[in-house]
Amino acid sequence: MKDFKEFIMRGNVVDLAVGIIIGGAFGKIISSFVSDILMPPLGLILGKINFSDLFINLSNTAYPSVAAAKAAGAPTINYGMFINTVIDFLIVAFAIYLMIVQINRLKKKPEAVPVTTKDCPFCFSSIPLKAVRCPHCTSNLEG
Repeated sequence: MKDFKEFIMRGNVVDLAVGIIIGGAFGKIISSFVSDILMPPLGLILGKINFSDLFINLSNTAYPSVAAAKAAGAPTINYGMFINTVIDFLIVAFAIYLMIVQINRLKKKPEAVPVTTKDCPFCFSSIPLKAVRCPHCTSNLEG
């Protein structure tokens, strides 16, 4: 039980849990944005199309909407809802991309470490920059 408690309380597990919870809430916001704000004007521009009502009826009976077909238990291919889901995914992926780009810009870049050594051209040992003779192979480094 002690090992399990240590595992749960590690920073990575807690961070992951928080990320999943926030991601779920963010996904709901994006889904609402797509279905309630983005798709109605897009459908209007494309000729008053309601994407969520686009479906292929696989039965012999005609149905006016997906809801009516589902209520009757008819088999359907709901490609309009699939289009909504793809647009949801693309918006979420783009938002995450923008967020990661901003996070990477804010990260502190590592400072350049000054070079204090060079390699001997004869024995390839690391030696100080100001050395005029290699301490390993005693080769003359001047000239």
